Amino acid sequence: MSRTTRRSSSLLRAAAVTGVAALTLTACGSGSGSGSGSGSGSSSASSGDVKVGLITKTDTNPFFVKMKEGAEKAAKENGAQLVTAAGKFDGDNAGQVTAIENMVASGVKGILITPSDSKAIVPAIAKARAKGVLVIALDTPTEPDSAVDALFATDNLKAGELIGEYAKAVMKGKTAKIATLDLAPGVSVGVQRHNGFLKGFGIDDKDPAVVCSQDTGGDQAKGQTAMENCLQKEPDINVVYTINEPAALGAYTALKAKGREKDVLIVSVDGGCTGTQAVKDGKIAATSQQYPLKMAAEGVKAVVTYAKDGKKASGYTDTGVTLISDKAQDGVTSKDTAYGLENCWG
Repeated sequence: MSRTTRRSSSLLRAAAVTGVAALTLTACGSGSGSGSGSGSGSSSASSGDVKVGLITKTDTNPFFVKMKEGAEKAAKENGAQLVTAAGKFDGDNAGQVTAIENMVASGVKGILITPSDSKAIVPAIAKARAKGVLVIALDTPTEPDSAVDALFATDNLKAGELIGEYAKAVMKGKTAKIATLDLAPGVSVGVQRHNGFLKGFGIDDKDPAVVCSQDTGGDQAKGQTAMENCLQKEPDINVVYTINEPAALGAYTALKAKGREKDVLIVSVDGGCTGTQAVKDGKIAATSQQYPLKMAAEGVKAVVTYAKDGKKASGYTDTGVTLISDKAQDGVTSKDTAYGLENCWG
C-alpha cells in the first residue's frame, strides 16, 4: 500500500470512529445547573493514534468545564485524540456506565473518570480494565481505591480540614451553630470534605454544634433550598459549611433574604474563579482551592505514556489544595484572593 493510500485509509478510519463516538456518547443525556451536566459527547482529534476518554460527572459545572479544557490542551500537546462524555447530573451512574462501554468499544487506550457513584461504577471499570484499558480516577476516588489504576485528585479530607480549622479560628470564644450543606449519599468526595470540616473544627456529627445537615447535589438552587430549610429548623445558625461554591452561593442568597448574610460565616471548597471572586466580595469567608486542570492534564499524559511504553500510572497523586481568604487567621495557613484569582482552577 502506498503512503498516500495508507494516509487516506487512516483518515477515513479516524473519521468513522469520531462519528461513532459523537453518536454513542451523546446517549449520556442532558441537564442543567451546577449539579447537572449536558452529557453530550465530543471528540478532539489530532495526528496521534492514542485515544483518551474523559468522563465527568456533568459538563456544565465550571469545575468539569475547566477539567475538560485541561484534558483538551494536554491531548493536543501530546498528540492524542480526546473523546469526552458526561452524566446528566451529579450522581448519574448509569450515564457514566454507558460512556465507559462506548469508549471501550471505540478503542480508547485509557479512560479518565470523575465517578458519580464511587461504588456503583466499579463493575464497569473492572470490565474496561480487563480489556487492557488504563482507568484513572480524577477528583473523586472509587470505593475501593484499588478499583482504578491510579487517582489524581485533591486531598479532599485535607480540603475540608483547612476550612474547618479556619471556621474554628474565626468562631473562637463563640458558640457555634453549624449547618452542613453536603453533596449526596454514596459519593466519597462529599463524605471526605464533610468529615474533614468536622475534624478541622474539632467535632463530629453527633456534636450538638451541628444543628442541621442537608444534601444539595452541589447545586446552587438546591443549596438555597437547603439553607432555607435549615433556617426554619434553627434560625440562629451562624456557621455554614458547603460542599462547593455553587451551594455556598445558594446559601448566601437564602441568608441575604433573611438579612443574615453579614453575620453568618460561610466556608466552602473548590476555589473556582467565580467562587474565589465571591470570597473577595465577602459572600464566602474562605474556600479550599483545588486544581482540576492539573488533574486532567496529568491524566492525559499518563495514558499517552501507557500507550507508548506500557508503563501504568499507579497509586495516588495529590494535585494540591490551598486555603483562600482575605481575612487570615492566626495558626491557619492561607493565601489571599489575589493569589486565588490568579490560580483559580489552573
